[in-house]
Amino acid sequence: MRQKPLRVGFDLDGVILYNPVRVLRPLTSLLSKTFLHKKEASFYIPKSPIEQQLWRLLHKTSFIPSRGLNDLKRLVDEKKIEAYIVTGRYQTLKKDFEKWIKQIEADKHFKGYFFNASNQQPHEFKSSMIKKLGLDMFVEDNWDIVRQLHLNGSHKNTKVLWISNLLDSYIKHPHKFPNLKMAIKYIETNLS
Repeated sequence: MRQKPLRVGFDLDGVILYNPVRVLRPLTSLLSKTFLHKKEASFYIPKSPIEQQLWRLLHKTSFIPSRGLNDLKRLVDEKKIEAYIVTGRYQTLKKDFEKWIKQIEADKHFKGYFFNASNQQPHEFKSSMIKKLGLDMFVEDNWDIVRQLHLNGSHKNTKVLWISNLLDSYIKHPHKFPNLKMAIKYIETNLS
């Protein structure tokens, strides 16, 4: 049996919060590589007031907690894991982030929650937080971020669990799950 609780980080959109639009992620990634000639992971950061308003509207697609959130809370309440929310959400989404933190009662169940207030590239922010928090596992739904975490070595001591979607099903990853509930079941098997 583990001496200490497993330290697990969770992304917010597409992991803690269900977001049906995330299925389009591979298409947007392909379009940006094709038309913007992006070779490496780089995420758009909204700057103008209009772009920021559009960004806030786009994030309304994360509209309900994911199935599996109650299982996660149970593991925390049983002191089997220490849970952290680490989201790449930019400063412009601070109010919505705070609304969700309150709605899911994060203060009761999460050891900490962090958003990307300085508008870093999301994969860089998450990489630094994984290291800073000393996470054993991190659950992410964006393949480009999962891939970057592997490439930059921030996963060396951290197992990265990926919540995939239908259009990404062809991608191989050793810790790939269709939803949060299944990822939580896997985490439970790694407690002893």
